Amino acid sequence: MASSSSQRLPEWARKGSPLAPGARALRVLLREKGLNTVCEEARCPNLGECFSRGTATFMLLGDRCTRRCGYCAVATARPQPPDAGEPDRVAEAAARLGLRHVVLTAVARDDLGDGGASHFAAAVRAVRRRLPGARVEVLVPDFRGERPALASVLAARPDVFNHNIETVPRLFPRVRPQGGYRRSLEMLAMARTLRPAQAIKSGLMVGLGETDDEIGAVLGDLRAAGVDIVTIGQYLRPTREHRPVERYVSPEGFGALDRLARALGFPTVYSGVFVRSSFNAEEVFATIPAAPPPH
Repeated sequence: MASSSSQRLPEWARKGSPLAPGARALRVLLREKGLNTVCEEARCPNLGECFSRGTATFMLLGDRCTRRCGYCAVATARPQPPDAGEPDRVAEAAARLGLRHVVLTAVARDDLGDGGASHFAAAVRAVRRRLPGARVEVLVPDFRGERPALASVLAARPDVFNHNIETVPRLFPRVRPQGGYRRSLEMLAMARTLRPAQAIKSGLMVGLGETDDEIGAVLGDLRAAGVDIVTIGQYLRPTREHRPVERYVSPEGFGALDRLARALGFPTVYSGVFVRSSFNAEEVFATIPAAPPPH
């Protein structure tokens, strides 16, 4: 698989995407509604592109996470109590933006009994009321593997259920010390059992020290768990405080990963240097073979 062992950022891993003038209106709307986005909090390299197109991934339950993952720029701190009005404000913002595919994610909230699942469900329902023709995609934490929490999110009938595996089992203790590889896999499999027709999505990063064989094994595990949409992107270190990049996979290497995932039976694959699980989510959904209508 084509890749670069040099830690110097290659030209093909540099993304110049300044904010277009029209992006200011989106930022004003977000501040007006008191909303957070993972685009901003996680320092996503695609922020300029997405904001300039008038789209964003809403981050529920505040901007303070109860976990400290080695790759993530979201702040770790004691969170504020859940804001009961947030789901309606998210729905209002999505309506103002005219979104046809609304992506909802959240910080991990291990301080809450259900991990924030009921808040996710409330946000899905709020968007449904305000934008009945839109699709809703949720990107959830692991809810500590609690089946009732997962069931409550699925009962809200999201069009896409996403939980990212992120990395290979060997690296979990260093990269996601408060998570668990098996726990995440079991949650994805549980989602398939609880709602068999559900579109289920997961994603992983490369460049954290994994091997090609380990990537292949993770893809096999995800497919066996019932995942039908997989995203694969390059890990880019958000700050010097985060884990270093061990390798940069070339565009040709991501093409090889795409072919590997499809050979393993994934009907929908999105693989590339700047791919993130929520990036171009609407376009990715449209490529699902015989994609179902909204909810």
